[in-house]
Amino acid sequence: MKINIENLTNNKTFFEKNNIEIPKYDIKQIRKNTNEKPTWIHFGAGNIFRGFVARISDTLLNDNIINTGIIAVDTHAAGRDDDYEMLEKVYKPFDNLTLLASIKSDGNIDKKIIGSITDILHADFINYYEELKKIFISDSLQIVSFTITEKGYSIKDSNGNYNKIVAYDIENEPKKAKNIMSIACAMLLERYKNGAYPIAMLSIDNCSNNGDKLKSAVIDIAKEWVEKGFADNGFIEYLEDNKKAAFPFSMIDKITPRPSEIISKKLESIGLEDMQIFKVGHNPMAAFVNAEVPEYLVIEDLFPNGRPDLAKAGVYITDRETVKNSEKMKVTTCLNPLHTSLAIFGCLLDYDFIYNEMKDPILKKLVEKIGYDEGMKVVINPKILNPMDFIKEVIEERLVNPYIPDSPKRIATDTSQKIPIRYGETLKSYVKNGLDTSSLIGIPITIAAWLRYLMGIDDKGNTMEISPDPMLDELQKHIKNIKFKDVNSVGDNLKPILSNKIIFACDLYDEKINLGNRIEEYFKEMIIGVNAVRECLNKYIK
Repeated sequence: MKINIENLTNNKTFFEKNNIEIPKYDIKQIRKNTNEKPTWIHFGAGNIFRGFVARISDTLLNDNIINTGIIAVDTHAAGRDDDYEMLEKVYKPFDNLTLLASIKSDGNIDKKIIGSITDILHADFINYYEELKKIFISDSLQIVSFTITEKGYSIKDSNGNYNKIVAYDIENEPKKAKNIMSIACAMLLERYKNGAYPIAMLSIDNCSNNGDKLKSAVIDIAKEWVEKGFADNGFIEYLEDNKKAAFPFSMIDKITPRPSEIISKKLESIGLEDMQIFKVGHNPMAAFVNAEVPEYLVIEDLFPNGRPDLAKAGVYITDRETVKNSEKMKVTTCLNPLHTSLAIFGCLLDYDFIYNEMKDPILKKLVEKIGYDEGMKVVINPKILNPMDFIKEVIEERLVNPYIPDSPKRIATDTSQKIPIRYGETLKSYVKNGLDTSSLIGIPITIAAWLRYLMGIDDKGNTMEISPDPMLDELQKHIKNIKFKDVNSVGDNLKPILSNKIIFACDLYDEKINLGNRIEEYFKEMIIGVNAVRECLNKYIK
């Protein structure tokens, strides 16, 4: 049985027999409604969108709370006009439907067809400008949301210069924009010129103060365009007025790893067709999304053009301070620092999946130390979520779930963009609260391991692949001078990295932090020879 609208309509018994929940609403009518009066468009058409954001819309549709769906915009290879694999492989063959496989820790799977994605476009102005413009100038549009990863908001390099694509966008008219932030800014310019209707620009990405990151990038580009005469000063006023263009904060948490062969085979075994895993660019994708059951989304209630009743789909709607506290709790203490540490050491120690790492006693001790011991001393309690309950669920239920096959390599992607939040914020909190950073072990040893990872040599002395990172060339400029098994080659090569406030949100040699030299020593111990990384862990993690 193939997943498409026709089969959902004509073969309901198949889905009922196999315990696959299908939409209760008329998908074609919802698509018609959305085309006429769009309310929600989302940039970033990957798994977290399909398995969580679209699920929220789907729930509201099933409960007759809304009557329009959500339009997806693929940002894969944005800046090019020739990459439509996401549209052609993931969406169109299945009528934009997704099968969400929510995997419980006992291996049971809740299966649900998500039908709320009404259309899929591409962030490509050459072919989709007019379609995007039509949506953005609609007075009915309430939400423009994003899941484009942390690096998607980064428009400048570590020296404060615009990256090449953004620099191109600034020099050229908005209609030629290629970068995602430039595209968003150009569409907001169209909305401003065609009624200046209010809108909420909602980042749902895993980064601190995500609303401000989105706002800052958009306004920086807008100011450049005003200076070049592509827009007037009223456009800046529009963007800076949160009663017109709002940039609410959010905190999201749900693990949606790459599709699993195990899940693929299980779905095919019940008679579903085309459940095989394929590549979109370098990324494995499928008609299904496998995800863990726990999920959290906390959003600041700042929607100047109105919003659906998101709380009825399990979303926490609250004030900015509570969102920030929820995000800080998760990103700086209860989940992300643990995940990043496991990603780094998992790559070095040649682990395939996170859950297998959690069977390694020394790695389990490491994340417990980073979380329960080092992080909890400065954890922020958001009140709506309990930090100790949250981290306990992470360590005892989520990271150990063998049915969520998340890989260290995937999580290690863009680590330079994550470290200032995962660990830098904790270090700053130690200083702010007058705590002694010399008591820290798990965090500095993880930072040392990241530098060791950047050598591209695993703990067995074999060459290993390094996950993509926007700062990789800049970092390896210093790392390449260091030789495996040659401690003397370290010299001062680590200092430009460890003192970089963009990477760590602080200078690790600063006397109040005073961790730079210790991290250097950990690093030296890790390059002594084969198995030195594990020996270093065994020596310091008690």
